Amino acid sequence: MTANHTSPPPDGETTCVVVDLGPAPYAEPLLELHGRLDEARLEAALGQAAVRAPGAALLRHRVDRHGHGHHTLRLTAEDPDRPGDPFPYGLLADLLTRPPTSGTRTAPALTPTPLMRELLADADAHPGRHVERLSWAWHGPLDLERFRASWQSVVDHESVLRAAFDDGPEPLLLLHDDVRAEVLWLPHGSVRWNDLVEHDVRRGLDPRRPCGLRVTVLGAAAAGDGKARAAHVLLTYHHALLDDWSARLLLREFYRAYLAGGRLPGGERRPDLRDYVRWLGHQDTAPAREFWSRGAPPADAVSPVPRAEPPGPARTGRTWIRLTAEQAERLAAWAARLGSTESGVLQAVWAVLLYRASGADGTARVRFGVTASGRGILFEGADRLPASLRTPLPLSVDVDPGRTVGTLLAELRDRALDITSYEWVSPGQVRAWSAADRTCPGGGLPADGSLLVFEGRPHPADDLSEELAAHGVRVERPDRLGARTAFPVTLVAHHGGDGGLVLTAFYDHDPHTGVAEALTHSALLLGELPYLPGDSTTVADLLRLLDATGGTARQPPAPREEPDPAEPRRPRSALGSDEGADLPLVSLRLAADPGAGVVCLVQTHGTPRARYDRIAAAYQGPESIVLLHSGPGGARARHNALRPLADGTRLLVLGAFSGGGSTAYELARLMAADGCRPPLVVLTGATTGAAPLARMLETVAARAGRL
Repeated sequence: MTANHTSPPPDGETTCVVVDLGPAPYAEPLLELHGRLDEARLEAALGQAAVRAPGAALLRHRVDRHGHGHHTLRLTAEDPDRPGDPFPYGLLADLLTRPPTSGTRTAPALTPTPLMRELLADADAHPGRHVERLSWAWHGPLDLERFRASWQSVVDHESVLRAAFDDGPEPLLLLHDDVRAEVLWLPHGSVRWNDLVEHDVRRGLDPRRPCGLRVTVLGAAAAGDGKARAAHVLLTYHHALLDDWSARLLLREFYRAYLAGGRLPGGERRPDLRDYVRWLGHQDTAPAREFWSRGAPPADAVSPVPRAEPPGPARTGRTWIRLTAEQAERLAAWAARLGSTESGVLQAVWAVLLYRASGADGTARVRFGVTASGRGILFEGADRLPASLRTPLPLSVDVDPGRTVGTLLAELRDRALDITSYEWVSPGQVRAWSAADRTCPGGGLPADGSLLVFEGRPHPADDLSEELAAHGVRVERPDRLGARTAFPVTLVAHHGGDGGLVLTAFYDHDPHTGVAEALTHSALLLGELPYLPGDSTTVADLLRLLDATGGTARQPPAPREEPDPAEPRRPRSALGSDEGADLPLVSLRLAADPGAGVVCLVQTHGTPRARYDRIAAAYQGPESIVLLHSGPGGARARHNALRPLADGTRLLVLGAFSGGGSTAYELARLMAADGCRPPLVVLTGATTGAAPLARMLETVAARAGRL
């Protein structure tokens, strides 16, 4: 135990927590607190931690004081005969080391939806995913002060824009009162547009910081200066908080505020995210569980990604192709005659392409993801709610070359209708309820396959263009630049301003992916189907059409390919460095003594690699220093990387900045469960300097070596 040992706090008022699991496997851990102890803050942290673990046993706490800036926190069960779930000691350490916000009251907490948690977890494991951008041109005068005030008014009215995730294995949403809108302005000629987008891609967006979107304006001229230059606007947001429907809703609210002089009338929007979360918590999941236990794609369903032979260069980017307004109108009319929609026809075409890519002979079940908008739920105001509602759900269908296209469309229509009955569920819930769905080990989002998105827009379609024109302003329809998702290929369809149908494929680092060819074939079939009788044309006929090199098929234009702005460089790791991006464990400092132990620094989300290098350089003890990267698979995967250290030498200390306590504590528990001596866990504030933290780690490692 550690109660009789002292260690210097890492710096002035920063709180440092040392967690000691102790030798007894079932004893409650001790927490050493170094630094100033605020009783009110301690009570608040204990309350927040209890919210995360409603099944944990009720605990009493006692603080033993050992002198200025040194305390021991003991937690004991109120009723030892009624054990509960483990208490989240790592989360408690995170809360105690997080710097308080001066001058503001503690933000109320909200439990995020399962979909939001899964998107956040996937983004943490794969930095850069789920960050979306809209871009458009602004013609005419632009009053920058009114522009900023208008976005600030939107933030003030929308609780989702003042929400931010906190840290922890099951993060909460903190709803802040006073959040400043992030509006950046760059003058004409200061940067190229492509360079601006590339910088924005590399910068990313952290959903743990309010506000939930960022607006960048390039080339805005002051109102009334007489210059006819267009400004270009980039709107960046994170899918863990907002979907694309939401972004367009908020853009419309911004235009309303701009037309009103920079301030939206009325108060805060209700119903809002809080009301939706409350509604979702009252839904009976039994019918959805029953549906997905029998309706999820079977284990033998194939989900190939269209392949290109020979493979091309590995890259991330997008490629798009366009059907004319006349073609789109003809396709919609043909689909309606067969009781389907353009979205249903696209699903049928994609199913045929996946069947062809699988090389199947005879009937085969294919699967792919489709998006449900989340706006058809029985929640009042769902179509006007800015939130993360759009969810990817699995869809599967039997593709039989002998069946007619009309039969395939009917089956897809029925399956899509069944899915939309439960469009409020998340991919992780579907996976948990389906014994057959094993495509997402360790997470709620899929690891392979493709996703179809038929993009809907908020109604009414009025974008206030006439009202803006009265002020001499013309804005173009926003263009969606695309977000990296958990799918190697995401195919997005939307109607352009002229009524044409635009198909855009976003792809992610696969040299074998035949995205351009798949897009060409999709457009070919969509353009050709209206000339074919759906009640007699078979899937085999479509396959023969694809295999034909000539004939009367109306060839679509070649797709246009645009590499991702961030692609010319190698993707960076979550540490901000390319080095060791694929290695879970990296050596930062060799041991001065072959018999010395190991200090492992556990990477905290968003902390640059350079900070860990500085800690290793400042460390004076004999132990070796290693860095454990974040990545997919959670604590269990990191434990597997650390396990050889516990076997071969002595893993003495796990160190982390605030936000990494939950992971470090879970690793220590897993070590103990393996029969190893659990390492001490050292957690300190995110602003702690390298030298003070190195001294704290030295002291704790020396103590651990004596135990």
